Amino acid sequence: MGDPRGFLKVRTRRELAERPVNERIQDWFDVHAEVGQQPWTTTQANRCMDCGTPFCMTGCPLGNIIPEFNDLVSQEKWEDAYNRLSVTNNFPEVTGRICPAPCEQACVLGIHQPPTMIKLDEQTIIDQAWKLDYVKPQPPQRLTDMTVAVVGSGPAGLACAQQLTRAGHTVVVYERADAIGGLMRYGIPNFKLDKSLLDQRVEQMEAEGTRFRTNTEIGKDITWDDLRSRYDAVVVAIGSTVPRNISITGRELDGIHYAMDFLPDATRRVWGKQPVNDITAKDKHVIVIGGGDTGSDCLGTSLRQGAKSVTVLQIMPQEPADRPDANPWPTYARTYQKTSSMEEGGTYLYSTDSVEFVDDDAKGAEVNITENTAVDGFLADEQGHITGLRVVDVAPGDNGPFTRQEGTDRVLPADLVLISVGFLHPDTTTLVDQVPVELDPRGNVARDDHFATSQDGVFACGDAGRGQSLVVWAISEGRSCAAAVDDFLTGGTELPAPVVASQRPMMLPR
Repeated sequence: MGDPRGFLKVRTRRELAERPVNERIQDWFDVHAEVGQQPWTTTQANRCMDCGTPFCMTGCPLGNIIPEFNDLVSQEKWEDAYNRLSVTNNFPEVTGRICPAPCEQACVLGIHQPPTMIKLDEQTIIDQAWKLDYVKPQPPQRLTDMTVAVVGSGPAGLACAQQLTRAGHTVVVYERADAIGGLMRYGIPNFKLDKSLLDQRVEQMEAEGTRFRTNTEIGKDITWDDLRSRYDAVVVAIGSTVPRNISITGRELDGIHYAMDFLPDATRRVWGKQPVNDITAKDKHVIVIGGGDTGSDCLGTSLRQGAKSVTVLQIMPQEPADRPDANPWPTYARTYQKTSSMEEGGTYLYSTDSVEFVDDDAKGAEVNITENTAVDGFLADEQGHITGLRVVDVAPGDNGPFTRQEGTDRVLPADLVLISVGFLHPDTTTLVDQVPVELDPRGNVARDDHFATSQDGVFACGDAGRGQSLVVWAISEGRSCAAAVDDFLTGGTELPAPVVASQRPMMLPR
């Protein structure tokens, strides 16, 4: 503990400075003006109270030993801090940037002060480790004769693959896209997660012995049956990629797309690759339906592409500024926090529901909206292009979660609508046909506490089994699944297993 009175001396929390908005929306680089160690880094780390019972660790599914690496940061012992952090976290360069930090919500200091800087400490540790050349490949001392196929290269698949490779197994990661990283590669904009961070980690994994096969879709290019016959074990880490739809009148109009058909093309253009869907926000009035992190990513991306306007709709009311009674410490508190994209422009409309997609012919149509009544919608021309979205204000109701407010309907101009309301379940069509694993009631791949599916030798981890969740949970599940696979192959394991498949967080952030 660097300074036992540190949290009494420094009561303010310092974040990394961001570049001016008018500068950063002109490019796709990191929004921050600062990176790595700062003059105030050790001072901030000294705010850690080194609690006898560190509740921050209960908020972290990885089991990060947070007080220890905070103490090492306060002493600027970067190599020791990296060694401590890398024992539990395979990819702190990712969690340190895009994780919503449930650990900070559980920080004891957060009861009466801004919580300890945990997420940024992770980022600083790994940035310093790369800078000072502490990050080295860790190839196994000996190889087993066992082989494992990992399908999917998101955080769960990569964490699982790295752990199994280091245990001595021969691991091949299959990815249907043209580059490794899953949604970290093409789903998260470059201004939030620079793809060079993924590239350097993939290089480390290749040096350790992990093999990668891109542009290969299991179920089509190689059947699941063939994969099962080639390898001693198969890990399904395909994510949760079937998007949730919005079934309202006019859905068939042109110009309405899922967020994950839009965001990947933006990243492809940044890296000089051919777009797949060729969707752009340039010179368009953009409406994003869904106010979560993906909606925020759509906002920042649209602004950088030169949209005329961007409106983000959220059916929920705006989150409170302070911790609500329903989220007592140390659970995750749903409080209002501006993302970097929200600071760049656009308009957020809360407590607003989507009623009808309209084109020019429908724009003048009258729609009578009354309390708890259905909308007599307009049957759109299948060849038409969207020009607007009819919306209505909502409020909590007695007969359902939301009640439409009479007289509040209006049409918002829209040339491009992006649907960002989450995902239903993984795309298991070919998997179930070829290797008939059982699914749970939500459509996810069913597994026991040890990540084993109903088919012998087939395991599932990450969003494919858990459902849509956080990157920190994906990494944790990947590590735990690796331990289960190692035990299946060798009859025992020394790999860490921080969670079981049935474990749920105290409270999921939105």
